[in-house]
Amino acid sequence: MASGDTLLIFEPLANEPPSANMATFAARNQHPVLNFDDTTNESAVFSGVMPQHYGGGGVTVLLHYSMTSAVGDTVDWDMAFERIGDQQQDIDGDSFAAVQSVNDTTVPGTCGLVDVVSVAFANGAEMDSVAAGEAFRLKVTRDAVSDDAVGDAELLRVELRET
Repeated sequence: MASGDTLLIFEPLANEPPSANMATFAARNQHPVLNFDDTTNESAVFSGVMPQHYGGGGVTVLLHYSMTSAVGDTVDWDMAFERIGDQQQDIDGDSFAAVQSVNDTTVPGTCGLVDVVSVAFANGAEMDSVAAGEAFRLKVTRDAVSDDAVGDAELLRVELRET
């Protein structure tokens, strides 16, 4: 697989909401979105299996989002991997790796206009050592406590690319 090739794409309907502070499902002009509040850190969780053709290097996670109302200020996103693997994780508890962030992203000047931000994860600890063929979860959180954009952030897609 070539560097930069897409490994997986997650859409809002694939969200497995955490038990508390979850992003809420909505639609904008019939586009499914997950709304992340502007005052409380809210999260979405996506489960997948790392494709067998994954080369074992790092990955880049791209978030495709828009804003419900904000046309200025910044938004912050946090992401973390959790390796499920073969006898790697007791699913009775969570064990996400350290958060990787993209901070101070200026939101589009038009609400509803889609922006794409990315976060690179090095192979190994940053990805919780997820390997080809292993199940994993990816947690996406709007760091609303740290950003200053007013209104919900609307997540449309999450893309994983080989780095």
